[in-house]
Amino acid sequence: MAEYVDNKEIEIQKGYIYKIKELNNRFAVQNGRPMRANTETYGCQQNENDTERIRGMLHEAGFEFCDDAENADVVIYNTCAVRENAEQKVFGRLGILKHIKESRPEMIIGICGCMVQQEHITEKIKKIHSHVDMVFGTHALYKMPEYLYEVITKNKKSVIDIEDSDGKIAEDIPILRDYSQKAWVSIMYGCNNFCSYCIVPYVRGRERSRTSTAVLNEVKQLVENGCTEICLLGQNVNSYGKDLEEDINFAKLLRMVNDIEGVERIRFMTSHPKDLSDELILAMAECEKVCRQLHLPFQAGSNEVLKKMNRGYTREDYLEKIRKVKEKMPDISLSTDVIVGFPTETNEDFEWTLDMLRQVEYDNIFSFIYSRREGTPAAKLDFVLSDDEIHNNFNRLLEVQNEISKKKNDAYVGRIETVLVDGVSKNDDKMLSGRTDTSKIVNFKGDKSLTGKYVKVKICEAHTWSLNGVLVD
Repeated sequence: MAEYVDNKEIEIQKGYIYKIKELNNRFAVQNGRPMRANTETYGCQQNENDTERIRGMLHEAGFEFCDDAENADVVIYNTCAVRENAEQKVFGRLGILKHIKESRPEMIIGICGCMVQQEHITEKIKKIHSHVDMVFGTHALYKMPEYLYEVITKNKKSVIDIEDSDGKIAEDIPILRDYSQKAWVSIMYGCNNFCSYCIVPYVRGRERSRTSTAVLNEVKQLVENGCTEICLLGQNVNSYGKDLEEDINFAKLLRMVNDIEGVERIRFMTSHPKDLSDELILAMAECEKVCRQLHLPFQAGSNEVLKKMNRGYTREDYLEKIRKVKEKMPDISLSTDVIVGFPTETNEDFEWTLDMLRQVEYDNIFSFIYSRREGTPAAKLDFVLSDDEIHNNFNRLLEVQNEISKKKNDAYVGRIETVLVDGVSKNDDKMLSGRTDTSKIVNFKGDKSLTGKYVKVKICEAHTWSLNGVLVD
C-alpha cells in the first residue's frame, strides 16, 4: 500500500513558500524585479511533470522565469539517470555555472531528480562541483521550498537529501503546467520490473499508485481550467492499482477518466508488454476518448536478449499482443523503444530486431545505443559486438524505420485530420503545430489564437517525422 506525505508536512512546505515570497518581495523592492528562476529538465515525461511541480512552487513563491541560467538567481536542473549522455550534459552545464557563480556568488544552484539518487554521482558533485547548493532526490521534491529557504537565508551552506528512493506520494503540490490545453497526470511512481539494463527501480523506488480519487480529482480540476487532453503517466501504467486496497486496475481507471465530461482526448505512457491485458485492450477500443495510439516498448527482437534483459516476455508473446491490438483497433498508431548493442547481443540477435520493425510496422520508434548503468545487473556483462558493429547496426535500424515511417505518413496525404493546436512550430515561427489523435505532428499556416483549439487540417505533404497541411473551413 502506497504511503502518503502527511498533510501537516505539506502545509509546512507551503509555509516555506510564503516565507520565500516575503523575501522575494523585499528583493523586488531593492532590485526593481523579483528573483528569477531557470529550470531545465532531462529525461522522461515523469521528469517533465516533476519540473512542472518545481516551477509551481517557485511561481507561488513569487519567482519570474527566464530561459537562460546566466541571468537567473536560482537554477534547478531536474536530471535523468537512464543514459550516460544525459548525465554528461548536466555535468557540462555545472561546469559553466561554476564560472558564472564565481562572479555572482549569490546565485543558488540546485540539482534534483533520478541522477542524484545514485551515491557515486552525489559524491562526484560534492568533490568536483561544491558550488552546488541543493541536491535532492526524487522522493524529496516536495521539500524543495524548505531547502531553498535554508540556502537563501544562509541557515545552511548546502542541502543534500537523497535517501529513501521508495518515498511517499505527496499530493496538493502547486504546479505550473507547460500547456493549458493538455497535461501530464501521474497515476503512479516507481517500478517493480528490474530490467537488467535499467536504473529506474533503484532511483525511483518501488511502484506506488495514487488512489483513483486523487487521479480523477486532478483530471476534473484540469478540465475546469480548460484542459482537454490528458496523458496518464507512470513507469508502467499497466500495473496501476496492484498496491491499492480499492478494486481498481488501469483498464478501470481508463474508463473512469473517459467518463469525465470535458475530457476530449486521453493518452497514456508507458506500457510494459508483459502487463498489457486483454481487458486493457478492450477498454482502449471501447473508450471513445482514448487516442488511437499505443507506445509499447519491445527493446529487442531476440528471445535470448530479452531473457538477459529480464523483460518477462518472448517476441512471440509481444507479437500476439500486437495482433490483438490491431484486431480491436485497425487504425492504431504504434510506437516503441529499441535498445541496440545490449552486451550479449550478436549480429544474429540484431536481425531479429529488424524483423520486429518490419512485422509490426511502427509509426515511429525511440532508439538508443545501450548505455551501461552502474549498479544494474547488465553492467557486469561483457560485450559481444565492437563499437563499430553496434553503431553500424544502429544506423541500419534507422534506415529501416525511416522507410516505414515515411510510408505510414504518406498514407495521410489527402486526409482531413482533427488536430489539437499546440502553438507556433518550434522549427518555423510562421507555422502552427499540433497533433492528430494518432499523435502525428502536423504543421500548417494559421493564427496563433488557434492555440489550444481543435481544428480540421487537410494533409497535403508527408515527411518522415511530420505532416504538412492546410486549414479546412
